[in-house]
Amino acid sequence: MPTPTELNLHRQSRVLEIHFDDGSRFDLPCELLRVYSPSAEVQGHSPDERVLQIGKEDVNIERIEPVGHYAVCLHFDDGHNTGIYSWEHLYRLGTNREAMWREYLTELEKAGHKRRAPDA
Repeated sequence: MPTPTELNLHRQSRVLEIHFDDGSRFDLPCELLRVYSPSAEVQGHSPDERVLQIGKEDVNIERIEPVGHYAVCLHFDDGHNTGIYSWEHLYRLGTNREAMWREYLTELEKAGHKRRAPDA
């Protein structure tokens, strides 16, 4: 599994830029990171229990805290900070960003919610 070599938070654009040692580089919107938080609060204890996160268009990251040599804890400005973002999870979000974004938009639509902000 590739490991990050660089993490850059772009607060104004609300994007976390991640470079991995295999040469991959991903720009992950804070909204995407927040709605796909690996926390039990968001993911539940099984795929059926996943909780759709609504109203996260303007969410930003306040702080990034290392967790050992395998992950980071992202502290969001909406108070969420319980997800441990492993390198594997971040890499999966990066490589599957478009599909996961479409899935999120579809889930919002099915729930009757329309995003306020332009697509990430």
